[in-house]
Order: sequence, then C-alpha cells, then structure tokens
Amino acid sequence: MPNLNAVSAEITAIPDPAEFSADAMSLASAPTNFFMTIRDIAFWIRSARADARLKQWRGEHQMASAFDRLYAGMIDPFGAGLPQFRYQQRKYDCLLSMLPARHYRSVLDVGCGLGSFTRKLAPYCDHILGTDISGEAIRQARALSLEHLQVDYSHEDILEQPGREATFDLIIVADTLYYIDPLPDGRLTSIARNIAAKMTPGGLLLLVNHYFFGADRASRNTRGIHDAFPRTSIFDRLAEYRRAFFLATLFQRSNS
Repeated sequence: MPNLNAVSAEITAIPDPAEFSADAMSLASAPTNFFMTIRDIAFWIRSARADARLKQWRGEHQMASAFDRLYAGMIDPFGAGLPQFRYQQRKYDCLLSMLPARHYRSVLDVGCGLGSFTRKLAPYCDHILGTDISGEAIRQARALSLEHLQVDYSHEDILEQPGREATFDLIIVADTLYYIDPLPDGRLTSIARNIAAKMTPGGLLLLVNHYFFGADRASRNTRGIHDAFPRTSIFDRLAEYRRAFFLATLFQRSNS
C-alpha cells in the first residue's frame, strides 16, 4: 500500500520550476490544498460505475455507441464538472499549472467529454476545439459552453484521422488513450504521428492518463503509452509529473 504521507507531499508540492524546460513560468498557479475530501469517495464510486457500464456495453456495441448510451443515461457520469468533488477540479488546476505561460493561438482538446477542461482552458487561448467520439457528449458540451465564444466542438475520432491542417500549438489528450483496447505498439505509433501532424512545429502536447504508482495493470499500460511518444522521434519530453492518481507528460513537437 502506498505511503499516504508521501502521496500528500507529492500532491501538494508546487512543481519545481526546473521541470519547465520550455518556459520559466506556468500558465496558472499550482493548487496547494489537499487533493481530495471525504466527498470524493463518491466521486471514485461514480467513476468506477461509469467504467463498469462502459465495459459491459462495449461488448454489445461499438465504443462510441457505449459512450453515447452512458452520457444519455446519466448526468455527468464521470463527475468532471460537479462542484462537490474536489479531486477533479484540483486535477484540472494541476494540469493548467503544468502548461508554460505563453500565448496559445489554437488548442485541441481530444476526448473532451462534456468540455469541463475545455472551458477551463478557454481563457488562455484564442480558439479551442474539443472533440469526442460520443455525439451525445458533444451535444451536451455545446449546451454547456454557450457563453464561451472561443470554444467549438466536433464529433469525430480525431486520434485515428491523419488529416486536418497542422494548426494547433497545444493539444491535450487527457484520460482518453487508456480507453483504446487493444492498443498495440503499431497503433500507438500511428496515433502519435496523427497527433503530431495536427501540430505546428514546436507545438506542445500534454498527455494525461490514470496512474496509481505503477501498482496496477492500467498504470503499467500508462507508463508504456507515455514512453512510446518520444520513441517516435517526433516528440521531445519536456517534463513529467506523477500525481495521485494520474501521470502527466509535457511533450514538444520536434522542429525537424
């Protein structure tokens, strides 16, 4: 069992500025309060139930249809935007603090779900596009984002598409890749290349996945996913952050 004191120290610590090799300043301040409250027990239960339903329905339908059914049958199934849960909101604040402070012209949020993090990023960029394989999630995200004029949404599986012009100077792929099963090395390499093809030279990629100290199969898969991106020779790893319960890696697209 992990040392909870060590977990707390890791979670509440502000990232060392040396972790940012791209910029000296971060986009936002890192949160310093404890990462969860007693209410977040309900958050984990909610998320586990959502994942269990997806696993069950995926055996009967394609993944996109399973996600459509999930979002249609349950309000905010992963609790991403529910204010009573501290963990997810604190996680979003952590992710903002991991991004270098710079002007972002065009941002892509892959697997945006209901757009909770998309809207968090909106004040820091000129335009942000959220995409998801679930048409129902995109429909709800649009309804929730009417006041955010710089936010657009698109129903598409953008990870598997080599197309689109290379216009994005920041791409977010958070809590998305571990739902792709199977994810052999060849498919992962193809996804990495598809992402890179949509980025401007020198653009940034923030990759985020579940990580529980490497103790479970999902965490080991996450470690393999994050290590695969720099092996493509397209991405340079700028910084890596291990938090409870996720791993975040900041990559930069090579200029070569």
